[in-house]
Amino acid sequence: MKKRYKMLMQAALCVLLLCLVLPSCTCKDTAQKGWELSLQSYTFHKFTLLEAFDKAQELGITNMEVFPGHKIGGKWGDQMFGYDLDDASRKELLALAAEKGVRIVGCGVFVSDKAEEWEKMFRLAKDMNMEYISCEPPVEVWDIVEQLAEKNHIGIAVHNHPQPSTYWNPQLLLDQIGQRSELLGSCADVGHWNREGLDHLDCLRRLEGRIHSLHFKDIIGPQPDGQERHDVIWGQGVLDVKAMLTELKRQNFSGYFTIEYEHNWENSVPDIRQCIDYFNQACAEMGE
Repeated sequence: MKKRYKMLMQAALCVLLLCLVLPSCTCKDTAQKGWELSLQSYTFHKFTLLEAFDKAQELGITNMEVFPGHKIGGKWGDQMFGYDLDDASRKELLALAAEKGVRIVGCGVFVSDKAEEWEKMFRLAKDMNMEYISCEPPVEVWDIVEQLAEKNHIGIAVHNHPQPSTYWNPQLLLDQIGQRSELLGSCADVGHWNREGLDHLDCLRRLEGRIHSLHFKDIIGPQPDGQERHDVIWGQGVLDVKAMLTELKRQNFSGYFTIEYEHNWENSVPDIRQCIDYFNQACAEMGE
């Protein structure tokens, strides 16, 4: 017990020191509105989760959404992050993340049609002090998901993978949650909307008041050879990042801009650093 207490206290001290020395990834001009950058660990899925903590620290990002299935590394080896983690591992991973100045604020994208698996996922989220679960619940489990969200006071942020995903169009999500708890909302992936031929700005408008978090990005335009429309450094693609920020400011959005950078998998840190710089500069301009 004394050893565990000492480890947690050391982790807390590390967080305090890192807050003093690391560059802030909260846009200072909009911090009062609750805008914070986060990192989806899938960005570094070719590395272990422990290595992803290191990369978040290098970037000065203090929030992380971990994808279930990320290999943990270290003494856990190929064991994957998820609700099968034992209690001791959950506590130890929280302490290791804290040593790097990282909070695990969410987990996803989670998909299951089994009530018992949702219960396990909510227990994981509660044990690890998460704020939300990003997910794509099958229509038939909405009642249990809503009940668990209200019981545990944990948000549900519904992601929009491309078709045939159930929620590829925002109206399909609103049809399911429009009359349900405010704890249920959207994890808005602006890139997927655009790739599906939707107007991503219009999608943001339609979800006003129900956006809990974003998988935020910029992407290249349509390719004549049909190749994948991959991520690019923010401000260099077709999504008009500043227009999206302006719309979210109009909505008084408060939440996480989660960086899920799906390109240059082996060496994306330099690109992500430029995305952070662009975000901070755009926020500064909006604050003028």
